[in-house]
Amino acid sequence: MTLRGKQALVTGAGSGIGAALCRALVAAGAEVMCTDVDAAAAENTASTLGPGARSARLDVTDAAAVQAAVDEVVQRAGRLDLMFNNAGIVWGGDTELLTLEQWNAIIDVNIRGVVHGVAAAYPLMVRQGHGHIVNTASMAGLTAAGQVTSYVMTKHAVVGLSLALRSEAAARGVRVLAVCPAAVETPILDKGSVGGFVGRDYFLQAQGGKPYDADRLARDVLRAVERDKPILVKPRIAHAQWWFARLAPGLMNRVSMRFIADQRAKQAQSRPSTL
Repeated sequence: MTLRGKQALVTGAGSGIGAALCRALVAAGAEVMCTDVDAAAAENTASTLGPGARSARLDVTDAAAVQAAVDEVVQRAGRLDLMFNNAGIVWGGDTELLTLEQWNAIIDVNIRGVVHGVAAAYPLMVRQGHGHIVNTASMAGLTAAGQVTSYVMTKHAVVGLSLALRSEAAARGVRVLAVCPAAVETPILDKGSVGGFVGRDYFLQAQGGKPYDADRLARDVLRAVERDKPILVKPRIAHAQWWFARLAPGLMNRVSMRFIADQRAKQAQSRPSTL
């Protein structure tokens, strides 16, 4: 596909899916603002992509800062064609171990961060009469398993926001896509551990295989944008899990309970002895 001359803004662009999206966008001809709360990481992403990319530090929990980033693109280029609300964090572990601060942090980044992106970009796109909002959710937004309870909650919210907005935005010329991958090879697999939780082992066992390649996912996302899909689910095994959850929710819940019991046993074995 070609996105020559299109103006895009990507949050969480310092690594993982965000960085891969920036690479795919520039390869397709778009001009990209690569943003991340880690300014050096955002700059590192942009520096490898040539004149089609620039970078800025952006904390998506700061609504005014997100609005300013969108305004900067519009002031420079006259429009914003693609808004990728991609920044996210995860906490993994038994839910009773989460602190209120951790609950608030994941709500602020994963839900409010997307809301701030929508609030900044959508009214502009309505005025333009065109635009595409892409929200990075997760398979956790379509199915549910314990020990990532706060993450599941936030990603269900992102899917709901995306589908509801899509139905409203279509008449305004604005399109919306929810991206729902299973485990992708990104740094998030190794972060957010609480109480001995090992994210990489958890997500890969749930997926039943190796993580999906981030650059491959980014290309899938741009094809989904071109085809105006409402939801993108990758890889193929994730489709089967999604349909299973929809057709037999009770059975899926029992499978999830056995999965969590197995995870707890593994986590107990990995903890150092106190004797």
